[in-house]
Amino acid sequence: MTSSVPSADPALGGRHHNEGHGRRLTAAFEALEAFPVLAESRNRVLRLFTQERPATAAVVAAVESDVALAIATLRLANRVDGSSRGRVDSVVRAVSVLSPAAVQALASRARTFDFFDRSGIWEGTPERFRLHGVATQRAADRLAAELGYEDRDRLMVTSLLHDVGKLVLSHAYPGYPRQVHGEARTPEERIHRERRELGVDHALVGGVLARRWGLPKAVASTIERHHSDDADGEAALVRLADMLAHYGHGDAVSPNEMLTTARVVGIGPAELRAVMYDLPNPSTNGRQRALDPCPLSTRETEVLRRLGQGKVYKQIAHELELSTSTVRTHLHNIYGKLGAVDRAQAVLIATERGWI
Repeated sequence: MTSSVPSADPALGGRHHNEGHGRRLTAAFEALEAFPVLAESRNRVLRLFTQERPATAAVVAAVESDVALAIATLRLANRVDGSSRGRVDSVVRAVSVLSPAAVQALASRARTFDFFDRSGIWEGTPERFRLHGVATQRAADRLAAELGYEDRDRLMVTSLLHDVGKLVLSHAYPGYPRQVHGEARTPEERIHRERRELGVDHALVGGVLARRWGLPKAVASTIERHHSDDADGEAALVRLADMLAHYGHGDAVSPNEMLTTARVVGIGPAELRAVMYDLPNPSTNGRQRALDPCPLSTRETEVLRRLGQGKVYKQIAHELELSTSTVRTHLHNIYGKLGAVDRAQAVLIATERGWI
């Protein structure tokens, strides 16, 4: 294949200097300032603020599932003066740094895209990009649950935005990705074609863009390294999640590459098969994240967790070295704090909100 795409700018790791190439990429970076929020995402966020006190978890979920909205929220939060400036690496932290009014205002003034009413330069790109980003995010969340990964909230951002460099290359080169990827089938084959034809790949470009946006180093580095041969830690997790998302779409993936990357993050073949089996069903993606502040004390949480395990009052009292009457008192307080009428409802509420 003979590519009409010029060689890469050395500032982005390319092999030959080409001012036209650099200008194209710079123009694409600037164009992404106007990357639109999905109209439905914007509407869902605004509907939440018709409630007197929208749940933090609901606001995070709405923002976290839209590429442009997540980017805008993170960028705004990282510009707020204080100890968290430049360190906000998750939507959870961003929503806590910004006031509810700021999130509402951000959504209100966002440019939007509607699949049924397309206009402008992006055509169907925002929807297609979101579909793969969310699929990768779900796969990453399932892997995080399997591993007990601690930085799960940041992983939701890096997995959603991992391919943001593709937006840059799509805008810079109308022939991308078809012209550059050619007959390449797997993610690894496509990344090698990008490096050969452009001198850069979308992961490297995405890392540069994340830094331009002022996102924390940990986020930019994961985006930049998720296709590196020596990817480890969160970058390897995102790489594996990306493969799983392609697998879920019915796209070609390399079994050997998937197994190799899984071993890097500490997942064996049996666990990987379980993850692959579970992915079509979102309800199996693992424990809920605790996004809303838990109103229960540590002891009340311990009591309720054991109640959820099917233990009776005497067992709970023995394990926690309490009297049975004290356990009953704790449960009475738990019901009041959660607005539950019985133990089953209390366990359900606490489980759904990630408190137990």
